[in-house]
Amino acid sequence: MAHKKGGGSSRNGRDSKAQKRGVKIYAGATVLAGNIIVRQVGSTIHAGKNVGTGRDFTLFSLIPGVVKYEWKSNTKKQVSVYPAA
Repeated sequence: MAHKKGGGSSRNGRDSKAQKRGVKIYAGATVLAGNIIVRQVGSTIHAGKNVGTGRDFTLFSLIPGVVKYEWKSNTKKQVSVYPAA
């Protein structure tokens, strides 16, 4: 008789949650302070005015306002949040 279980379901079931990456809030939308704007791998889009960067390169709003995507230089994009008028 075998003394080891076959590699079945009792040994499975440990996997990390999928990281749902991408743009969460688009240009022109209003955000609250702390709202996540972009989840990304590396700094593909950079943080502009009133936007913070998390340790996994997540961009989030520091103030309530309106989201705007703009060019930082010829090759780099950034996202900023401006106070609502």
